[in-house]
Amino acid sequence: MNNLIIETLSWGKLEVNEEQLYHFPKGLPGFDEETDFALIAMAETPFWYLQSIRSKGLSFLLGDPFVFYPSYEFELPDDEAEELGIDNEVIVRCVITLKEEAEQSTINLLAPIVLNPVGHSGKQIVLHKAPYHTKHSLLQEQPVIDGKDGG
Repeated sequence: MNNLIIETLSWGKLEVNEEQLYHFPKGLPGFDEETDFALIAMAETPFWYLQSIRSKGLSFLLGDPFVFYPSYEFELPDDEAEELGIDNEVIVRCVITLKEEAEQSTINLLAPIVLNPVGHSGKQIVLHKAPYHTKHSLLQEQPVIDGKDGG
């Protein structure tokens, strides 16, 4: 297995292996030219980074939507599944927008990033008939700690 050293803004040089590499044939919306990314897990958290292999300044914070929204579900359209070569194994991550105040951070449930862990392909898919939108509160389903807001 070959390892690859990639340049990142946040962590300098990072070593990634082939298992972490995903090819997005159509890029990501707004970044059509960026087709190759490394999926970097952040240990002990439900977060990942999707880091462009070509552009060290381009990375996306991803979260496991099912951690934040256990009832999250959608039907993966057949043509999308086919395009990604997905049989039954699939990884779903959603883009997170972090704000300085954590409670204002949001997760994009409308356009999940769907990954094929076998064929290592990926795509951001917009769910047309879903009840979701692009800015769900990341902390919405979390209970308030002991009833105080700390204010």
